[in-house]
Amino acid sequence: MEDFHLNILNLLAVLSAAWVGGVAARRLGYPAILGELVIGILLGPGLLGILELTVTIKVLSEVGILLLMVYIGIEIDFKDLKKASWPGFLASIGGFVVPFVLGYYSTIFFGGDAMAGMFVGMAVGVTSLATKSRILVDLKLLNTRIAYVLMAGALISDTLALLIFAGILSAAAMGEFDASGLLIVALKAIAFFAVTIAIGLFVLPRVGAYLSKFKSANSTFFFTIIIIVALAYAELAELAGMHSILGAFMAGLFIKDNLFPKKISKELHKAFYDVSIGFMAPIFFVSAGFMVNLNVFQTDLPMLLTIIFMAIIGKIIGAALFYLPTGLGWREGVTVGAGMNGRGAVEIIIAGIGLEMGIIDQKIFSILVFMAILTTMTVPFLLKWCTDWLRRRNELVMMNKREGILILGVNPISLLIADYFKAHTKVAFIDANQDIVLETQEKGYTCYQGNALEEDTLKEVQTQVVDTFIAATANTEVNILAAQLATETFQVPNTHVILSKSNYIAGIDILEMSNTSSLFASGIDLNHWFTKISNADYSEETETVTEATNSRTWMKNHKSEVLPLIIKNTNGNFRLFHFGETIEANEEVLFLN
Repeated sequence: MEDFHLNILNLLAVLSAAWVGGVAARRLGYPAILGELVIGILLGPGLLGILELTVTIKVLSEVGILLLMVYIGIEIDFKDLKKASWPGFLASIGGFVVPFVLGYYSTIFFGGDAMAGMFVGMAVGVTSLATKSRILVDLKLLNTRIAYVLMAGALISDTLALLIFAGILSAAAMGEFDASGLLIVALKAIAFFAVTIAIGLFVLPRVGAYLSKFKSANSTFFFTIIIIVALAYAELAELAGMHSILGAFMAGLFIKDNLFPKKISKELHKAFYDVSIGFMAPIFFVSAGFMVNLNVFQTDLPMLLTIIFMAIIGKIIGAALFYLPTGLGWREGVTVGAGMNGRGAVEIIIAGIGLEMGIIDQKIFSILVFMAILTTMTVPFLLKWCTDWLRRRNELVMMNKREGILILGVNPISLLIADYFKAHTKVAFIDANQDIVLETQEKGYTCYQGNALEEDTLKEVQTQVVDTFIAATANTEVNILAAQLATETFQVPNTHVILSKSNYIAGIDILEMSNTSSLFASGIDLNHWFTKISNADYSEETETVTEATNSRTWMKNHKSEVLPLIIKNTNGNFRLFHFGETIEANEEVLFLN
């Protein structure tokens, strides 16, 4: 038996590098995968040589691929496709087929063979779902028709890429084959999908129901079952002559709803996310960076630039052309194409397997990695420019219109804010104290009792249709956690929190990660203002701004103890004063003094 030595120091270095790269990428508004790839390129054998591809890293990265594909499958909800239906289907097909063809023929033009061309075509055809989710939140597009189409397009294009990938791997494994050999390959593939779908629909639900009766059936128990099912599906794929990642992906599609009780699904989902995305997958993406050869910028720059250009143009033109039959306008089609330009995990995994199997060489693999990095970096800029273009033409279509303000925590400050807005929009409260809830209801407000850190509670109070969520309790930690839940789970477009002076700096750093802002653009002395407002020991004042400024600058210019609440524009409309808000010339700031 071959000796295996666990190189702990190198593993520690790889994980540390992945963490640094991921945090840096997220700070810049990009998915962590880009930072992990870049840090792998910089610190790997190709450049600085600080990190190395040991047996430990190779084994963990391969396991990481499997777990990542399970997670991608878990994340796909085919019910979401109904929200975009025809437009999403056409955009995904156009956004896959056109760049696929352009990528294939670009590879042939530069001397690649047909199999390499197919791999490049797949890589430029896929679309990263994770990449766009964060960008859609940042650009406040989650409730637009474009967002639904983009999400559907990513699901369909990635699934389509994996199906084509299955066919290519089967063909590559046979080498030269006749018609009967091709038929055997096709039958194996059909049998694999038929068996895995049948197991997922008919066997897993019964297994899940049976296992739920066990006294030991907690989240740890079902986490182990997930791993067992995923590995079993992966082995079925291998027996069918396909890659194990296809089995892992199919397992994820059915594990989500059919295997474990819904009451522990959230805990399981988080645990699986932490293990796959937080631990295993970063090792794979950093090690993928090790395989990149920087010499392509010298030896194959024309091919690199051509494939990047074809990837971007093909995605935009393909989505726009196929979007025309929907009747929703070519401009929206261009915008969808711009948003679909990001590549991510599936593309890198496909390219990595192609390199390992010898279907593509290191040159093409390096080009595909740089293509993924550069095209993903264009998405925020292209999507913002296109959506601003649609807004100027009043063509940015909203889906289910959100409205109203939900405030967590009843206190003098939150009640005062509600008093200002109740004439303009719906205002509701949520508080854990039953007596306070009854008192608030007596004042004429809708007020719910419950724990806002529980997802079921926020669902019961219809947070999913709220436009603005304000966490205004005296506990900064609760405010931050509740705002994160409202943003990440219920996609509330505007979330704000009250921060105390002592926790302001630390709180701001955390809020930046969840697209949440602090009210008043500053930390405040909560007890001081609660007392002043309760005793009516304050005056309401307004100040007209003479030239445009931001909320933080306005606060710094008012050294006295003031509490800015509202910004009123020239049309008489109100909006909250919060960190990151721009105050235009001639607008008024209403504040307490």
